[in-house]
Amino acid sequence: MAQANHTGFISITPLLKRLATLESARQVGAEEIAAAIALIFTNSVSPVQFALLLWALHTTGQDHSPGILAACGASMRNAATQVDQKLLHGVVKHKALAEGSYRGGLCDIVGTGGDGHNTYNVSTTSSIIASALLMMAKHGNNSSTSLSGSADLLQHAQPTAPVIKATTNTSLAEIYGKTNYAFLYAREWHPGMAYAASTRKEIPVRTIFNLLGPLANPVHDTGLIEARILGVARKDIGPNFAEALLLSGAKKALVVCGDENLDEFSCAGPTHCWYIHEGDEAENASGTHSKKHTTITELMMSPSDFGLPCHPLSEVHGGKGPAENAEILMKILRNELPANDPVLHFVLLNTACLLTVSGICEAGTSHMGPGDDGNVLKERGPGGLRWKEGLRRARWCIESGAALKQWEGFVEATNALTAS
Repeated sequence: MAQANHTGFISITPLLKRLATLESARQVGAEEIAAAIALIFTNSVSPVQFALLLWALHTTGQDHSPGILAACGASMRNAATQVDQKLLHGVVKHKALAEGSYRGGLCDIVGTGGDGHNTYNVSTTSSIIASALLMMAKHGNNSSTSLSGSADLLQHAQPTAPVIKATTNTSLAEIYGKTNYAFLYAREWHPGMAYAASTRKEIPVRTIFNLLGPLANPVHDTGLIEARILGVARKDIGPNFAEALLLSGAKKALVVCGDENLDEFSCAGPTHCWYIHEGDEAENASGTHSKKHTTITELMMSPSDFGLPCHPLSEVHGGKGPAENAEILMKILRNELPANDPVLHFVLLNTACLLTVSGICEAGTSHMGPGDDGNVLKERGPGGLRWKEGLRRARWCIESGAALKQWEGFVEATNALTAS
């Protein structure tokens, strides 16, 4: 049991001793580790013991345990600023974007980072594009490992950048009243992380905090997040994250890892996928049907499943920093890139992934708006999903100007909040 010592910090010495060896570490419960992690957000653990905790989790491999990832993700969300759930549920219901098997809930597309490939900001761009059809709650931060993080990209957008710090727990519902898109700036939503910053900088390895971001979306516990894509930078931890999402209550998600250990759906070749979905109803011994259960299906996919060619990663590095990447973002949203541009294909692939997994592609007919020919592509691919229909819809989001409209709504809404 942790106890306060003479320094005013709470001692976690007994826990650290049990985490000292791999054998004893395996006997430590996820909730006990999550409780220790929770102390960090209130500055209740000394920097030395905090560093030892992160080091012990890393060296024993416990920071990749599904149960520990799920429990620590919950601790991080509990420490985040909390949104008015009733108000948020009301605005999402009012949007009424449900189509196919998409119920109109919030969606996210996010990666762990740390893959070392320094590719273009594909998941952030995809989140904006998908907002033409889905309610997006994109969770992100400034870069810690790459040339340009999601927040860095948005802050450099021209001619007017959104004020991303304006999307707070008190303004989120108001922003959704004007746009389908919201960027949840981790620095603003997780104030307790400030206590961890200096210690994390001195630890020479990636720790559990480099993994928790995708599991810490602050609106997760509202029950409104319906679908997500989560990219991981190592194939061996893909199953762990899929299981962690399952333990966290996710029922519709795709964990992806490019064969190059890329934390996106790869444009260069095969991508390893773990598809979280509700399975068929199971018949019990009495002959009646039980509730649908959520399961994980492992898939191997490639750009050809969407009808796209492959492009080497060397062609999708984007710019040298956030300003150049922001220029690419705006060219994509304005439909100014050539139809065969590698970066555009990279973005379309990942956008199509989210649209397909959301269930919106299961609609029997299509009424997206001007420019939509209404011809739903019903061909099914891996996992029994309509990936090519996802790509068709992703293209429409850009070509119709619908994604640009949602982006401009977000820019206008956040700037208005800071001006008032």
